[in-house]
Parts: sequence; C-alpha cells; structure tokens
Amino acid sequence: MSAVPQHSSSTTRQHDPQPDPQREVVDICRDLLRLDTTNPGDGSGPGERAAAELVAELLAEVGLEPQIFESEPGRASVVVRVEGDPAGTAERGALLLHGHLDVVPARAQDWSVHPFSGEITTATTADPETPEQEFLWGRGAVDMKDMDAMLLAVVRDRVRRGERPPRDLVLAFMADEEAGGVQGARWLVDHHPGLFEGVTAAVSEVGGFSTTIGGAGGTAGQRAYLLQTAEKGIAWLRLVAHGRAGHGSQVNTDNAVTRLCEAVARIGAHPWPIDVTPTVRRFLDGVTDITGVEFDVDDPASHHRLLDQLGTTARWVGATLRDTANPTVLEAGYKHNVIPGSATALLDCRFLPGHEERLVETIRELAGEGVEVQDVHRDVALETDFEVPLVDRMVEALLAEDPTARVLPYCLSGGTDNKSFSRLGIPGYGFAPLRLPAGLDFAGLFHGVDERVPLDALRFGTRVLQRFIAAS
Repeated sequence: MSAVPQHSSSTTRQHDPQPDPQREVVDICRDLLRLDTTNPGDGSGPGERAAAELVAELLAEVGLEPQIFESEPGRASVVVRVEGDPAGTAERGALLLHGHLDVVPARAQDWSVHPFSGEITTATTADPETPEQEFLWGRGAVDMKDMDAMLLAVVRDRVRRGERPPRDLVLAFMADEEAGGVQGARWLVDHHPGLFEGVTAAVSEVGGFSTTIGGAGGTAGQRAYLLQTAEKGIAWLRLVAHGRAGHGSQVNTDNAVTRLCEAVARIGAHPWPIDVTPTVRRFLDGVTDITGVEFDVDDPASHHRLLDQLGTTARWVGATLRDTANPTVLEAGYKHNVIPGSATALLDCRFLPGHEERLVETIRELAGEGVEVQDVHRDVALETDFEVPLVDRMVEALLAEDPTARVLPYCLSGGTDNKSFSRLGIPGYGFAPLRLPAGLDFAGLFHGVDERVPLDALRFGTRVLQRFIAAS
C-alpha cells in the first residue's frame, strides 16, 4: 500500500445536466480525496494546486469566474464571488463560506484502506437507527474535504437553477490551513483583502456535527448538534536548552539534554487551572439541562460526571475547560558518545480567549533557567455571539432536517482559518453539518487513522446547507 492510487475524476457530473446535489456531493468529495494535498508544514508537500484546479473547474462549469491565487508555486487557493440579492447584501453584507484544501500527512501502512483511495465501504454501526451505513474513506474526509464538497454541490445547484442567493456569497478554498494558514488564508488577507470586501460573517469548520449527550443506564440519549462559536488560540513554541558539550563517558552536570527533559516534564505535568468561558458555560448549561448533571468548577468529580455524558466528544470539550501545553517533538544530539551543547523541543500550546500572555509566561517559568522559549507561530483565540440572526438560520436549518435534536454552542480546542479572517473584523462560525451515527468516534477521526465520513451524513449536510444558504 505504498503507492498512491491514480484515479480520473468521476464522470457522473459530465453526463447529467441537472445532477442531484445529494448525489453529486459524494462524487465531488471522492474526487477531492483522491488528490494528495498533504501539508507536512515544512513546504515539502505536493501543494494544493491540483485540488484548486478541480475546484475552479467545478465552479467555472456552471458559469462562475473563480480565481486561483498562488502564494508560492503549488500553494494554491481559489476564491469566487457569487452575486446575491442587492437588497440583502446592502442590509446584511456578504457571507464568506470557506474551506481548506490541504490535509495532514497519513501513513498508508497504518490505514485499513489507502488514505487517498476515496474508497466506499459498508460498515456496521452502533446506532440502532442506522445499524449499517456506507462510509467514504480518505485523508480529509472530515477535515475538511467533506465541507468543501458540500459547499460546491450546493452552490453549483443554485447557480444551475438560476437561484440568486439572498446576499453575496464569497466562496474560498484555501491552502495551508493545517500549518496555520500562512500560505493560504493569512496570505490572502494580507495580499488580497479586497476579495473579502463587504463580508460581515464567515462560516467554515468545525461545527454543526451531531453527538449523543447522556444515554447512561441504557437510555438512547439526546442527539445534539455542536455549533462552533469560539476557538482556542495557538502558541506553537520551541524550547532550546543549552549546556556544555563533551564526551559521553564524562561526568557532566551541565547537560543540555537533561535540562531540556526536566523542562519538558514540568510543562507536560503542569495542572492548568479550570476557567469556564461564556461559550463553554452555555454549552455546559445545555448539557446540564439535558442530563441533570451539574458542573461545579470547584469540584473535580463533577467535571468527570458531566464529561462522562459526552462520550468521545468529551476529549474536545475537556480541552476547552483550560489552557493546554503538549510537548510534541524532541531533538538532541548526533552521536551516541557525544553530549550535545544544545537540545530542543516543540510545544503545541492552546489558550482560551484572553489567556495568551498568561500561558506564555507560565511556560517561561516552568522552562526554568538555561532554557529559551522561542515563538514559532501564534494566533488569536476567538469568541463570538450565539444570539445573532445568522446562527438562528443555522439552527433552523438543522432542526428542519432533525426536529427532535438540540443545538448547542461550543468552543473548538483547535483552530481554523477564521483566525485569519478575524484580522479583517469578520466574525467566524464553525458549521459543517453532519448527522453522525451514535458511537462514531468523530473527534478521533480528525488527523487520525482511517478517517472516513458516512455518505448519509454528507447528504444530510448538503440538505442543511441548502436550507441555510437559501435563508442566510
């Protein structure tokens, strides 16, 4: 499984002048997944150009005029504006709908199918409502070529039908999100801000997906959709420890590796305090309303009781109760019997809104003397309002397709390209709607092995986005 399969694009769209967007979304997503757009973060990947050309072709095919922008050779993004009702645009401004085309690396030998195969299989699920479902496999299936495909299918359908949206839509499909957006969204904002003129809100990943809340004692639990209205900030830091180089056989009390390891151990074990932001508080109150389980900031046992009600989603939610700092890479030395003069480590730190300087200062204190703390990449934390008409339209679109569900705001522990667009004063939301089978470890699929998306979820999300865009 070392070779990447070679596939031609699906031909379904070419032979059907008016394809059903719920069928087309599968074809588009499959074609995108078959393109290797791996982004290792060091510039060594294949880039996004092939995917950008496919997206541009799909948009041009229905009469739109997309533009491809390259920040560097091969690092390509696509932007197009769809004209809407002038009255709606004047009243509410334009709406930005954006996704990213790059994906994180995947080792084929670790997967059940090749990560760029776009294979479809049938699998048994733990959901009594849908005990058997078809899944589309591939790196990017949930992060986020599924949303890219849904946006393309919905907008293509509207344009083909001659249905003008209620206001201008700006569609953007970006490079480099998985490395902070420097060659994608951030580059577009810095070099082509006019593309986003008049935009008053942005919609992208990671929200609108379903999860089951409660269900202890054999009960079915409550299906709830988590709509992202906040995201933690990013501080990617490098630790550099210095010491005395020398022979490995000698006593050395000034060993850079030892100093670095002590610093990493202190940081990795640090108990970051709980701090509940407004978005997280509203989410927790919603869970309490559904389950009856209270959350007490001062009672760690209550934290566990409430998180137990969330299944696999608890990992995401638990990470939004506090700042985090995880050591991810260690580098030191070049020969077994040589003590190096320096050693380095990389930290992935995520901070809650308003906590950036406090987190970095804490890292400096924990690192201790003889260890430098260097910036690699930083970006802002975001928090926006749940009580706005745009969110009302999202909720209405979800409940129209799933009337017995609940919709709750939540904070994303990771980051999105909404950070870059916030530099233009554009508030961002995560709304890539998917109705998922109960028991699916959705959080574990992000950057995980065997990433896949249910076909029914793709079709559901397409219907929801059709409703949302029609009413936005």
